Amino acid sequence: MGFNCGIVGLPNVGKSTLFNALTATAAAQAANYPFCTIEPNVGRVGVPDPRLAVLAEIGKSIKVVPTTLEFVDIAGLVRGASKGEGLGNQFLANIREVDAIIHVLRCFEDSDITHVEGNIDPVRDADVVETELMLSDLDSLERRLVQAQKRARGGDKESIALAALMEPLVAALQDGKAARTAIPPGQEDAVRQLNLLTSKPVLYVCNVEEASAATGNKFSDAVMAHAKATGARAVIVSAAIEAEVSQLPEEERAEFLDGLGLSDSGLDRVIRAGYELLGLLTYFTCGPKETHAWTIVKGTLAPQAAAVIHKDFERGFIACETIGYDDYVVCRGEAKAKETGKMRIEGKTYPVKDGDVLLFRFNV
Repeated sequence: MGFNCGIVGLPNVGKSTLFNALTATAAAQAANYPFCTIEPNVGRVGVPDPRLAVLAEIGKSIKVVPTTLEFVDIAGLVRGASKGEGLGNQFLANIREVDAIIHVLRCFEDSDITHVEGNIDPVRDADVVETELMLSDLDSLERRLVQAQKRARGGDKESIALAALMEPLVAALQDGKAARTAIPPGQEDAVRQLNLLTSKPVLYVCNVEEASAATGNKFSDAVMAHAKATGARAVIVSAAIEAEVSQLPEEERAEFLDGLGLSDSGLDRVIRAGYELLGLLTYFTCGPKETHAWTIVKGTLAPQAAAVIHKDFERGFIACETIGYDDYVVCRGEAKAKETGKMRIEGKTYPVKDGDVLLFRFNV
């Protein structure tokens, strides 16, 4: 299952610098002028998970395969994007394709780097982007709602249901609120089909100067309060530090971060927040050939979790041998887990848990 996050924000807030650091590439040109990223740049990175190394050591695995995370660096947005200003139309089209929005906000002062709005105010910047997304959604939904209401008056059951779904979303948008704040309970999948920009979950990334990387600053404090008030999430990252970390050998990164008062990298924090944002979890397969991490949505049942490996596993699913991560580690593998009753046989209705070590039984 892909985990796809679009990195968005106003020009010159550090989007491409963060993208380059996260993917440890120079695929996106980081430059001090708007729209230096014209086409969306895509980078896929392995998701760091310390459990992988532990399982690989126990299973004497030849190969270790992490699950992956995809970042899409999307061109900067300006006021009026919903009406085509700047690269607005392209920005909006690209953002519709991602699962979640990572919104980079400039939370540092630097006279050498221009700000498109003239001064530093990350909450205002967040509102600028959100407003453009809401205006685009409202324009799209109002037209579709009129059509659905016309058909509904003729008794069309599908249109009646569609109008009922869209009406609270339109009301929220007209009131200046994101569509995600008005999704009717149990209608998440139906709303997803509407492909609304403001129905996507949002993670604010506060891009601070190096000195504030561990503690944040007054700008990031304001963003944290804004995120809490709007139901979004926020993390503090110094894109400049991440750029340095990405160039260091793996064995030197922890010491470098520790010297700055940081226990982990910005990438780790973004991924953890992203997992929570999208409701994801990781399960593992482990053996002599490889230890492999797989990502699924919380609540996924065993047959659908098996399909992430191969569709045949779902089609011919019989059962799965299941060992919790902690039990696997304590038992030092499958054999002792079986002996001590820590391995369970689970069927088609089992919701896979985070950290489960699974072996699927199937017959095709």
